Amino acid sequence: MKPLVLQFCAVLLLAGCAGLEPVSLAPEFTPSPAEAPVWNEVASARDGSWYQLLNTGPAALDWRLHAIDSATESLSFQTFLWHFDTAGSLMLDRLLAAADRGVRVRVLVDDTFLVHQDRLLLALAEHPNLEYRVYNPFKRRGGGLATRQLLNLAEFRRLDHRMHNKVMVVDNRIAIVGGRNIADEYFGLDNEANFRDLELIAGGNVVQEISEAFDDYWNDRWSFPIDRLSHEQASPEALEAARSEGVNANDLHQEDAPEIQRERWLSLARSAHEGMAELIVDAPAHDNPASAADAPVAVADRLIELFDSAQQEIVMVSAYLIPTPELEGAIARAVERGVAVRMLTNSIRSNNHLAAHSAYRNHLKGLLGMGAALHEVRIDAEDRPKYMLKPVGAKQLALHAKALLFDSDKVFIGSANLDPRSLRINTEMGLLITSESLNQQLRQDLEVDFSLANAWRLTLQDNGRVSWTSSDRTLQSQPAGSFMQRLEDWMLSHLPLENEM
Repeated sequence: MKPLVLQFCAVLLLAGCAGLEPVSLAPEFTPSPAEAPVWNEVASARDGSWYQLLNTGPAALDWRLHAIDSATESLSFQTFLWHFDTAGSLMLDRLLAAADRGVRVRVLVDDTFLVHQDRLLLALAEHPNLEYRVYNPFKRRGGGLATRQLLNLAEFRRLDHRMHNKVMVVDNRIAIVGGRNIADEYFGLDNEANFRDLELIAGGNVVQEISEAFDDYWNDRWSFPIDRLSHEQASPEALEAARSEGVNANDLHQEDAPEIQRERWLSLARSAHEGMAELIVDAPAHDNPASAADAPVAVADRLIELFDSAQQEIVMVSAYLIPTPELEGAIARAVERGVAVRMLTNSIRSNNHLAAHSAYRNHLKGLLGMGAALHEVRIDAEDRPKYMLKPVGAKQLALHAKALLFDSDKVFIGSANLDPRSLRINTEMGLLITSESLNQQLRQDLEVDFSLANAWRLTLQDNGRVSWTSSDRTLQSQPAGSFMQRLEDWMLSHLPLENEM
């Protein structure tokens, strides 16, 4: 037999082997809120829960690192994706510095993109104050993304369900919740393309609820310590190489002296928005992520309730917009009772997943026909310097934010897109804040994104065709980058992929 045939047979043989069994570990919980002087002063300055928007990438990175530098007892970090580029290495360096000074650090990462990183992660987890767990992992971990999928083909249904949650909790006193993964493009540092994204810093009682949600995932039977998964050898050299890249990025962040840390937190808390918070979070799977009984629909169901209770306006910002029948029905009901509905999503060129855009395009005429206002981010948005480091030049912009405004007093910011994958397959989380001032600030911040200088406005014409209008032109077909992109988009739109997007 030829070598290629032998390799294929080996893959099939491995794919048919027994699947991964969940682990049983002693439960661990976030400690009580730390009694450090800085947090006690912040609590005295602001009674109750408070919230600040992290609207731009560089500022969001600085505050995230500042929060890590301020940790005194505990730090919990949960994410879908963590790359060890400049932003990711900066975070790695600061987390290790926190662990070095005695902070208990727990890191929980989804396994989707943890390829060729086990040796570094094993070295990271050797620190006595740092634990690293992987959620819903691949049993066979060799090769790249495609090879690993083939090797674990027999477990496709389990592995199709991912943990998309994103949260960081420091000392059980403050938390960061939103849509940003940890990589350069989410913080405006990439040399070619960057995301417009959103997060919230929250303080007060809601933080303890967020910690409890983190603990639920940390103690879930599908959260594996990295050393129980990988048979590779830890590589201190790989860890040091990644850490050194962060150490060399002093122009992006430097650790503040304690007095400056204190003043920054007090200033942030005093200027923050107050309001009532509701944590909306899917429960992690207990028996099997693929089990119908463990379907992660808590976020989806609550969002439909919010759509149905809106009275004046709904503003939707979603990187990937593929309405499920339930969501499409809620939008139609809102429009029918006189609620204004505005949507912002990616255009064909700004969407980093063309298949997701192809599924979305099948809903264009339906959404416009029911009376919703639809806008798509321009890859060459005039105001894109707002979201990335200079020089901007030919750098491109894409949308990654997930936010909703309901009427004049409610804001939802979290990890959930408005698509089948977020609403039916992956686990998600977010904060619903009832606050007129926060609603007003986010509304103002989003106006630049909806403007014709930065987004296409879609119109359904009398002849049934859709047009795209910006500040300088109107197009009668999608603002694609090429004929081949249009052709690929059209072909993908006819494949039965929507329920996986």
